[in-house]
Amino acid sequence: MTKPSISLTKPNILETTLRDGSYAINFQFTAADTRSICHGLEEAGFELIEIGHGVGLGASQRGQGEAAETDEGYCQAAASALTKAHYGMFCIPGIARLEDVDMAAEHGMGFIRIGTNVTEVAESQPFIERARELGMFVFSNFMKSYAVEPREFAAFAQQSIQYGSQSIYIVDSAGGMLPHELQGYINAVRDVGAPFAFHGHNNLGLAVGNSLTAHAAGACLIDGSLLGMGRSSGNAPTEQLVAALHRQGLAQGIDLIKTLDLGAQYIKPLHTTNEWRDIDLITGLALFHSSYMKKIRTYAGRYEVDPRLLIIEVCKRDKVNAPDELVEEVARSLAENHAEVGLGRFSLHQYFGTEQS
Repeated sequence: MTKPSISLTKPNILETTLRDGSYAINFQFTAADTRSICHGLEEAGFELIEIGHGVGLGASQRGQGEAAETDEGYCQAAASALTKAHYGMFCIPGIARLEDVDMAAEHGMGFIRIGTNVTEVAESQPFIERARELGMFVFSNFMKSYAVEPREFAAFAQQSIQYGSQSIYIVDSAGGMLPHELQGYINAVRDVGAPFAFHGHNNLGLAVGNSLTAHAAGACLIDGSLLGMGRSSGNAPTEQLVAALHRQGLAQGIDLIKTLDLGAQYIKPLHTTNEWRDIDLITGLALFHSSYMKKIRTYAGRYEVDPRLLIIEVCKRDKVNAPDELVEEVARSLAENHAEVGLGRFSLHQYFGTEQS
């Protein structure tokens, strides 16, 4: 059966459980998991399914955590399970190589999401060009979109479109965007005539609301994962997005009951760490990317300062990166100023548990 081509003519949901959800299980989705969940999602009516290592192509080989399968293994599993839906993978230049894109194309990957920090869009150009040459649909994923003002975001969007990108992702990496802030980025990217999509995290409980805001404003895609499974506080739960769209008479091609059953059968037994942690709320408040949490743990422990205050103070200086020297400098300053000094009042385990990243 020939698959229909990817089209952005109608709003849709990109189902990201098998990629972004993998953070919650240390990237241990197997080939069998990928086949079963891909098949179930296709049967439920999803047309676009993202798979693979949470950090994307090449991540296992670049010290980003070893996934249960190789990139090629994930591609083979998805390709064998899908007859109508398209699968895609994440790609961060510098972690991924152009050869990784070539490999994915050989296995019929339909789309790719090329992720850079919003201020580093130029790094995406060779990857966008290669993916377009290979016939993939290309999304540009602007990580930490909130780190620049909407007008600057629009300029980066225009730059990415000139490289050949077909849609721009507004990304609330820290789960802290407020609806009116998101609307500002939507207005800016629409002003340059670029199709846009939205990927939101749920640190402030706004992922579903923000996704619906983006959808109502004309987003071609909004992202979800089953049971909200994902990094930090997770993503917009796919089940809730489908239900909310059904209430509006939309997403009629997606079977809500089958979607609910998929989450119950495959994800609920795996997703055992979805507990409330106030550290995740603080990351949303401060617009702090949770990939730097290991550094927070290290220096909060070394200088005996409250990790929540450390996150807030680091983000006052830099919302894009958290180099060791900055985090240590801020931790030392907090300790010297007696700001919540002394781990006798709290423990790092209280905020981090056994999480390793």
